[in-house]
Amino acid sequence: MITVKEVKTRREQKEFLDFPLDLYKGCPHYIPPMYMDEKKIFRKDYVYNSSCDAVFFNAYLDGKMAGRIQGIIQKDANAKNAQKRARFTRIEAIDNADVFQALLEAAEAWARSKGMDTIQGPIGYSDLEKEGLLIEGFDVPGTFVTTYNHPYYQKHIEALGYRKEVDYTGSFLYGPESEETLQEMEELVQFIFRRYKLHFGESRNGADFLRKYANGIFNLMDKSYEGLYGTVPFTEGMRKLMVDNFSLVINPKYSAIILDQDNKPVCFGLAIPSLNRAFQGTRGHITPGVALRFLQCIRHPDSLNLCIIGVDPEYLNRGVSAALSLAIMKMLKETPSLQYADTCINLEDNYAIQNQWKRFRRSTPKRYRAYVKSL
Repeated sequence: MITVKEVKTRREQKEFLDFPLDLYKGCPHYIPPMYMDEKKIFRKDYVYNSSCDAVFFNAYLDGKMAGRIQGIIQKDANAKNAQKRARFTRIEAIDNADVFQALLEAAEAWARSKGMDTIQGPIGYSDLEKEGLLIEGFDVPGTFVTTYNHPYYQKHIEALGYRKEVDYTGSFLYGPESEETLQEMEELVQFIFRRYKLHFGESRNGADFLRKYANGIFNLMDKSYEGLYGTVPFTEGMRKLMVDNFSLVINPKYSAIILDQDNKPVCFGLAIPSLNRAFQGTRGHITPGVALRFLQCIRHPDSLNLCIIGVDPEYLNRGVSAALSLAIMKMLKETPSLQYADTCINLEDNYAIQNQWKRFRRSTPKRYRAYVKSL
């Protein structure tokens, strides 16, 4: 017997948070979220509560926890796109078609009760959260910022009438195709910088980088991400949340920002050291062992996660993004411990970002999918 309950009590909240940690126990490719950060979704003052309605459901099979799902109504996104959409996210379940059906039907019923006519997902409160269902790449490392799920999720979700809305890809960049490519990029970037009076921004450390450039980066993100799937305008709370999240891991060595002659950002890329080694095989809690491995990841990273990239639309067709590619190539070349840079998640129809990786030696082992269904 399957029972679905709306999460209300602290015990039910804990069951919601703990379920994926139990489900993926022993899976080497699953990277858990930081538990104390994930726990914040249940706080009354959570940063997204001012712009979103949310609901949480647990599913029980014969009294035992068997799955979970979150439903979201992102009011800013609906206003921006003139839509009546709900989102589902944080869906996790055992390999049981009836459990998936019960969870998604609960989210759908909640969405209809709120006047929505469509549901989409997996997608969270904003594109700063994990997006998409993993449909290819189950045998390669996940990341701290992307989704990992078992292969059976796809068949159970699609069997319930959900169809593809967008796909995302995840690539590993290993460096330039050749030394000649690197030299060509150097010459191209020098030409572009002279022509448009551009230069790389400099900073002493992560705190200095954020102090100098955070506001400009947020403004550029709002501008460059406006038409992309799932994006919403940045609120002050979202800006603070992002700065807080990046403050411990941002390093100018692995970030690049291109400025115009007035020191206004026109292009940027933020990468962080992969934290896989710190959290792999854990339950996301900051223990002394995790803290030690965290510091080792920061100081001696084995790969980079390319978290956020933005280009001013006015410069999109001027070749400015070549400077970002060059910066990534140099990061990989000048840091011997780095094996690759993980692009994490890129929309397959975002041709500007897809074309950016063509000068790299790369593989594209991961694919993610966001679904949609009429209610």
